[in-house]
Amino acid sequence: MTRGICILGATGSIGKSTLDVLARHPERFHVLVLTANRRVEEMAALCRQYQPKLAVMRDAAAARRLREALADQPGIEVTGGEEALQEAVTYPGVDEVMAAIVGAAGLLPTLAAVRAGKKVYLANKECLVMAGELFMAEVRRHQVTLLPIDSEHNAIFQCFGDERGVRRIILTASGGPFRQTPLAELQRVTPDQACAHPNWVMGRKISVDSATMMNKGLEVIEARWLFDLQVDRISVLIHPQSIIHSMVEYLDGSVLAQLGNPDMRTPIAHALAYPERIASGVSSLDLARGPALQFEEPDLQRFPCLALAFQAIAGGSASTAVLNAANEIAVQAFLDGELSFPGIARVVAATLEAYQPATPADLDAVMAIDAEARVQARQAISLAGAA
Repeated sequence: MTRGICILGATGSIGKSTLDVLARHPERFHVLVLTANRRVEEMAALCRQYQPKLAVMRDAAAARRLREALADQPGIEVTGGEEALQEAVTYPGVDEVMAAIVGAAGLLPTLAAVRAGKKVYLANKECLVMAGELFMAEVRRHQVTLLPIDSEHNAIFQCFGDERGVRRIILTASGGPFRQTPLAELQRVTPDQACAHPNWVMGRKISVDSATMMNKGLEVIEARWLFDLQVDRISVLIHPQSIIHSMVEYLDGSVLAQLGNPDMRTPIAHALAYPERIASGVSSLDLARGPALQFEEPDLQRFPCLALAFQAIAGGSASTAVLNAANEIAVQAFLDGELSFPGIARVVAATLEAYQPATPADLDAVMAIDAEARVQARQAISLAGAA
């Protein structure tokens, strides 16, 4: 029997890559539910191609437009709103959920999937950055299978054995488009330049996070909860070629690495078929003709956002929630032309300094911290005068 799939964030890069892999294996999977935020035209095209039973738009106005666009598709139900998004994971026949919504918006629907006992493929790192301890407690409580989709965490999962034998895990980072850009020039870089990743094709927000290396800081936090390791056993190493996706070092000196071309279909296919292996559509890695592999320590003067992430980790779960919220606001301001590229780190730093809430006891407290941190970040942007 085929397995019913719900994709949270179908119009994003992970969602589209997931659909590509699923389409290669119709004997294994069928798409039941697709969700998106506001991209009506893209969502309508995906619905026509993959014929889900349910399409959900987080934005209610977008849902109305999608309903009109799919008026000639009576077999596709269209709903909208935050509650509908959370209910999508419980649609009859859904066995598994690809959690690919970017940012804090993905926390509640992903948590709903966990509480519904679905198998969850986790591509939304913010769930663990904002509420790692609470989220993982729910995973254990509902005995949910949780498989990582981020290329780094999926690589670690493939290499990770008995935790007692692990010395540390090593997250690799490309260094993004500005790894060698003179620091004085960063003040003038544009959003399009920041989004021009040398190796990966990603959405704009994640591309900017990669350019600042905040993405790697968020991944450190994610790894801490996924693999139940203290942060002093998690390292970051720049690897510009993006061939080695991460490594695990063992007590005996062995280092296991997962290699592959930089294509998210590889970790997606691995998770979807685990513990089996299926074709992903990714070309074979040709090491003989490929580039030489380089490694270097990250420069925290060049990448202050990575340093801020480690600072937030030391401050506890409330600080990591503040970090994430402030970064989302600052990145959007940069993309909107309201903030310079170096201003992202300055806004995050100012927000962490100005707002130091108590450790959240429940999800409501997490969401309250997130909301207040966004207010504080907007104030920091205003005070910065778009510097």
